[in-house]
Amino acid sequence: MNKSLVGRVLEMDPAARNRFNVILNYPGVHAMFFFRINHFLWSIHLKILARFLSQIARFLTGIEIHPGATIGKRFFIDHGMGVVVGETTVIGDDCILYQGVTLGGVGTGEHKVKRHPTLCNNVMISAGAKIIGDVTIGDNSIVGASSVVLKDVPPNCTVVGVPGKIVKENGIRVDKEL
Repeated sequence: MNKSLVGRVLEMDPAARNRFNVILNYPGVHAMFFFRINHFLWSIHLKILARFLSQIARFLTGIEIHPGATIGKRFFIDHGMGVVVGETTVIGDDCILYQGVTLGGVGTGEHKVKRHPTLCNNVMISAGAKIIGDVTIGDNSIVGASSVVLKDVPPNCTVVGVPGKIVKENGIRVDKEL
């Protein structure tokens, strides 16, 4: 497996022809470039500057990633228009999001509590899916297009629907509520 984001894009997207094309034309790559800078600024308590620059990144890419989020290696946003990643979101390594995904919070009025989802490693969230609140999506899981997930998803599962339900677990078709 390639250890860089650009390499990951080349592996995952058959339309990605070469490194130059990915660097020049992929808003998800641009958004992650901005995020890494903004997250650093956030971590050294330059929070207003980090938020300001994240708004510029959103304007340029159509992707909103809060600088307080924690994101692992090789995170790929494909066709990223309308993606939202909230402040207390945690994303593991080798995850992929498609257009219109929201990793949203539940407003509690408390600023220091976990309000957003956690995606473990190798998670795929399909177009238009909404993952809301402090829920965990387990390793190697898939959330189907336009699904709404409000509860934890175990590892190695596929979840679809509104509300989301498990339709595949460890490669075997099932029909289970979350």
